[in-house]
Parts: sequence; structure tokens; C-alpha cells
Amino acid sequence: MNRTALIASVAIALLVFASQSFFIVPEYGQAIVVEVGKIKGKPITQPGLYFKIPVAQEVIYIEKRWLEWDGDRNQIPTKDKKYIWMDAYARWRVKDPVEFYNSVRDEAGAQSRLDDIIDGEIRNVVASHDLIDIVRSSSRGFELSEEEQGEAHDDEEQFMTKVGRELLARSVLEKAAQVVPAYGIELADVQFKRVNYVESVQEKVFERMISERKRIAQRFRSEGQGKAAEIEGTVDKELRTIDSEAYRKAEEVRGRADGEAAAIYAEAYSKDPELYEFLKTLEAYRTIIDKNTSLVLSTDSDLLGLLQSRAPRAHGQR
Repeated sequence: MNRTALIASVAIALLVFASQSFFIVPEYGQAIVVEVGKIKGKPITQPGLYFKIPVAQEVIYIEKRWLEWDGDRNQIPTKDKKYIWMDAYARWRVKDPVEFYNSVRDEAGAQSRLDDIIDGEIRNVVASHDLIDIVRSSSRGFELSEEEQGEAHDDEEQFMTKVGRELLARSVLEKAAQVVPAYGIELADVQFKRVNYVESVQEKVFERMISERKRIAQRFRSEGQGKAAEIEGTVDKELRTIDSEAYRKAEEVRGRADGEAAAIYAEAYSKDPELYEFLKTLEAYRTIIDKNTSLVLSTDSDLLGLLQSRAPRAHGQR
């Protein structure tokens, strides 16, 4: 083997040795060194470059940041026998890498153990309290919409809570936080993400809500119909008053017109009685006779006499 090949072989051997002997711990992680299944030395919690024995020792990396636990949706009965679906989440991290590795090994094992601990505490807390304590956070008064302002809430007292959802979530956190240190875990927060009725109860709740909305709508319809009848009555009364006043004024105008017409007729009669009588006769003819009218008059008829005596004279005047 020549000198160049020897140097290359040594370099490769050193690189392999270095890659198996040194490891890097990132800022967001921590590590423990395991030899034949047992932890050697203290856990490494600071970032940097570290040494281990090649082949004989193995490095186990463990997350140092806060992690999310998202539980499964569980059906749980409340103290007042209301079946609900509970969905919660939590924040946790590895506080003691050695205890963590010895008890649950990895994150998957930790998630499984948290399922048992947190879900169990949630079930205990929910079963020990009424539904109103789980769905409400305080006993503040209801904020009513405009259509509900007139509604009476005699049963509002039953919707007042003495505990509230926030205190129940805090209770779950406190009880679970006493258990998880045995697994090298620190629990920071537990919250109820979703609370819902089971399907059978949910349908009854929706039916009750629909019935309540219909009742309010029917009350508004009744009030609207009453108000409409009141307005229509007022309008009819005002229309009758207006019609009566208009009829009175029309009769007054008609009376004055008839009086003026009578005065004009009287003046015309006094000036030329025969002409007045002839004009009135023509007016009567215009009223009772048209182009389709046929008259059969006797020789002694007054109307025929007027036609015979007045027509030639009128023709002569024309």
C-alpha cells in the first residue's frame, strides 16, 4: 500500500470514529447517553458538541420544548345525568429526561400515559358536577337580544353556576399535575376545547330552542296584529271624519250654487218670461229626448203645443 492510500484510509477511519464519537445537542432538545440499556451519567440539557463511546453507547434525544396533548372526544355523564361529549387539550414538556426515559421511553408513550391521566381526571370532575357548571364560566346575567327583552326568565336561577368551566379545568390541571411528575413530565395547562350534547339529547335541545323561537315569533305576530287593528281603526275613523267634513262642505257649496242659480233664473224670468219659459222647455227636451227617441203626442198635448207655438218664433229670432 502506498503512502497516499494509507493516509486516505487513516482519514476515513478518523472520520468514521468522529461521526460515531461526537454528537450535537440542539438548543430545543436534550439528550441522555445509554449504554447496554442503562443511562450513563447525567442528562445533557445544554446545547453543544459532546462525546460518547462509539458502538457501545447510544444517544437518546428528547424534546425540551412545550408539547401539545390533544385528547380524544369522550362521552361522559354529568352529575345531573346529562350525557355530553368532552374534548380537551393540554400543554406539557419533559422536565426530568432520566425519569421520562425510564417510565415512558418516548413521546408516544407519554401521550398514551397522559390520555389515561387527564381523561380520567376529566371524567371524575364532570361526573361530580352538573352540566351548568361545565358549560358556563360565571353566573353573570344573560345578554338578551331585542326580541327577548320582553321575555320573562323565571327559571333563570337554574342557569346560575357556583363553580364554572374555568375552575373545573383548573381542578383537572391541579390533580393531573400531581401525578405526571412520576413520569418526568411537567403539565402547564388543561382546557376544555369542546363541550357538546350527545346526539339524542342534542335533538331535544334543538327542538326546545325551535319551540321557544316559534313562541316568541307568535307573540310578536299577535302584538303586530293587535297594533295593525288599532292603526286600521284609527285610519277608518279619520277617513269617516274626512268624508263627513267633505260631504258637509260639498253640500254647502251645492246649496250656495243652487241659490245663485235660482237667483239668476228669477232675474232672467223677470226680464223676459216667454224666453225663459222657452229656454227651460228646450232644457227639458235636451234631458228627455235624444236622437234615438220617438214621441207620440196627442193634439192636446202641452208639449206639442209648445213645439207648435214656440218653434217658428224661435226660428224667426235665429
